[in-house]
Amino acid sequence: MKQMNYLKWVRVLLAALFFIPIFLYFIDFAGLIPNSVHSLFHLQLVPAVLGGFTGLLIFQILLACILGRIYCSVICPAGVLQDIINRIFCIGKKKKKGTRRFHYTRPMNILRYSLFGVTVLLACVGITELLVWLDPYSNFGRIAANLFRPVYIGINNVIADLLFKMDNYTLYHVTIKTVTIAGLVSGSIALLTFSLMVVFRGRLFCNTLCPVGAFLSLISRYSLFTISFDKKVCNSCGNCERACKAEAIDSKNLRVDTSRCVDCFNCIFTCNKKSLHYGINPLCKKENSTEQSSASEMKKAMGYNRRSFLATGVTVAATLPVVSALAQNNTGKGEKKQPITPPGSLNLERFKDKCTGCHLCVAECPSQILRPAGLQFGLGYLLRPHVSYNDSYCNYECTICSEVCPTHAIKPLTVEEKVTTQIGIANFYIDRCIVNTDNTDCGACSEHCPTQAVHMVPYKGTLTIPEVIPDLCIGCGGCESICPVRPDRAIIVKANEVHQFVNKPDEDEVLDIQIDDFGF
Repeated sequence: MKQMNYLKWVRVLLAALFFIPIFLYFIDFAGLIPNSVHSLFHLQLVPAVLGGFTGLLIFQILLACILGRIYCSVICPAGVLQDIINRIFCIGKKKKKGTRRFHYTRPMNILRYSLFGVTVLLACVGITELLVWLDPYSNFGRIAANLFRPVYIGINNVIADLLFKMDNYTLYHVTIKTVTIAGLVSGSIALLTFSLMVVFRGRLFCNTLCPVGAFLSLISRYSLFTISFDKKVCNSCGNCERACKAEAIDSKNLRVDTSRCVDCFNCIFTCNKKSLHYGINPLCKKENSTEQSSASEMKKAMGYNRRSFLATGVTVAATLPVVSALAQNNTGKGEKKQPITPPGSLNLERFKDKCTGCHLCVAECPSQILRPAGLQFGLGYLLRPHVSYNDSYCNYECTICSEVCPTHAIKPLTVEEKVTTQIGIANFYIDRCIVNTDNTDCGACSEHCPTQAVHMVPYKGTLTIPEVIPDLCIGCGGCESICPVRPDRAIIVKANEVHQFVNKPDEDEVLDIQIDDFGF
């Protein structure tokens, strides 16, 4: 039984081994973290399902069948983040061993399984908006990419400025352009939701709103290894119940709700009598059977669940008209703007179905051209990344976003495939071009086109003006990003809803683009 005390520290160590590389990979802006770390993201359950990683999905199911919901306390970064929030909240509080603030509550099964069912049903018909908001990994990604990463870069910049004054150039100043209002708001909402639920109800998110938690709870009810009481030893002191952040331990009736237990092992660690143990527990001997509940308890639980479900449903229903109205008001002058999706996304509909808005590609894009979408493309594209050429362009042979995408919403591309993938076509507006309006030479767009799809043709006298060959254009944005015309540029890339393929230009025609401060 003494060995049981080490279970918590083993769990903490394993959680750190998963969480720290994932967290650092999100906030790293200098490329210090090995790119191979992105393989850890495929272990996340929702990305494994959407990406079609059947082997990884089977592994997660078997893991839950054997060990219970160890995924929620070790592999899921959102779960580990909630544990960190809980630990921070406890700092400075007088806390003796086994005197935490949690207590047993009845499970809100109607709410969590209804949300799970609706989420799965909508996802099966191609509506993933609810999954985007409830997926724990994606919520963590938005927190890390839109909140922690800017803070980390800000700290780097402050230290870099101080070092510059001392003629020390070890660090350099970094400009971040990928944080949008939508990304900032979504990350803040996720962090606030986690924090409030953790402070007041522990793992409430995991056991009510999270679809991954609901799915694993169906399996963990019958897992091979569970936490159970030794009734002959237990004195019902309640230490384990107060330590259970999942609110799954009923110390009065000596029951553990294994559908909600996340295998953190805090209860075993805080048990003075060592009456709790984690081991093989046959189905016939499980202590969490609902048959042991009295009829009156069941009626109260059902009523409680119904009230919670109705309250949540009314809240969601009340907010939908507001969001829909915002979406309609952001579509512009009656014309729906089409987002440019990253190379490898194949087409708009497929990308919307598979992307959960984790913003990993946004954080890793070296050109910072991927931005989280607000409502400018409609409600159905909210929080998905889109390509923006306001400040830079897509590097000709860069395939990083396709390499790191955990759901394969951005399909992995080789360099040969990338340089022939047409995500959009440049459109030239002669009435805006300074060659036409100011009668002056320019040619910046042609100089920065890697495929020579934009080239100069005779115009007036010695002046030349751009012309676009659509069959050569890949929509990389080199022309748009460098165009000096403001506010509306003279050449703009318009999205292909379905990506096309073009012939690769001859090697001697491909330009190595290096834009200086002036753009010429």
